[in-house]
Amino acid sequence: MRWDHLRLDDGGTGRPDAPLIERRAVTRTFDTPGFRGMTFYEVRARTIINRVPDAARVPFRWTINPYRGCSHACTYCFARRTHEYLDLDAGADFDSRIVVKVNAAERVRAELAAPRWRGEPVAMGTNVDCYQRAEGRYRLMPGIITALADAANPFSLLTKGTLILRDLPLLADAAARTRVDTAVSVGSPDPELARLAEPGAPAPRRRLEVCAALNEAGVGCSVLMGPVIPYLSDSPAQLDAAVREIAAAGATSVAPIVLHLRPGAREWFLGRLREHHPDLVAPYARLYGSGAYAPARYRREIAARVRELAERHGVGARPGAARPPAGGAAAPGGRPEEPGGPRQLTLM
Repeated sequence: MRWDHLRLDDGGTGRPDAPLIERRAVTRTFDTPGFRGMTFYEVRARTIINRVPDAARVPFRWTINPYRGCSHACTYCFARRTHEYLDLDAGADFDSRIVVKVNAAERVRAELAAPRWRGEPVAMGTNVDCYQRAEGRYRLMPGIITALADAANPFSLLTKGTLILRDLPLLADAAARTRVDTAVSVGSPDPELARLAEPGAPAPRRRLEVCAALNEAGVGCSVLMGPVIPYLSDSPAQLDAAVREIAAAGATSVAPIVLHLRPGAREWFLGRLREHHPDLVAPYARLYGSGAYAPARYRREIAARVRELAERHGVGARPGAARPPAGGAAAPGGRPEEPGGPRQLTLM
């Protein structure tokens, strides 16, 4: 969503050289341990249910993103470059300068009631995480979920955040009225790799506990096994360990997605790689070249291995776990494979 969809309050800085967002939003900081070093920019969105620009590439047409920027600080996040539209950088600013659409729930309810709305599935968590740290303070998601449930509008949620369990009663109620799909993103159960690649997100095993809790409550939860990071989480033993833990969490399905490096994320991720794994810089240059995606053959091999492991470990074996996806973010494996390899979804 570009700035022409937002109505921005005047932050009153009076500084023509300040970043666009700082000049036109209400700016807040909070002196509490969880929010130190972070700045929040409160804006009022004109629209909140947004059409996906290239819906042919992903299994959903409509999204809701109540935040921009994300404190999960995933080094590979494709959304990093969108911060440059705000005169902010795609690196540290994306992790710590968060845009909050404070009227999100109000807009959702209004747009669902509009005569032109046709009740199509809505995906959340496809750009930045709805359950990042800011949600603990701003509490936008309860109003959004309630509005969707009241309209019996199908929706899906993809998250790395454990805060989703706060809203479990709301999700269970919504699931009784409409189709609700959830998914957690866990590329690897390795805590050391998680600290390197996604330092602000909850630990992988805590996310798998979220998966288990959602499924136990009757809210179907799958796992997006993403990203699989070449040379760091793609060995046969590492893939086996990941799928085994995903199966133990009761995931309804598992779908792998190989790391892709778009502009903005590419520079940030490769900078961390040079710092922590300099020996991998040359192999990454050979694997990715100047592009964003690993070779199709490599992606096909990862998909085939995960599929075999899922069958071996019984992913989706629980009763009712195999229902087809509704076309939202919680159905990351819902697109068919292409001749060039598995389709790379823009969720990571």
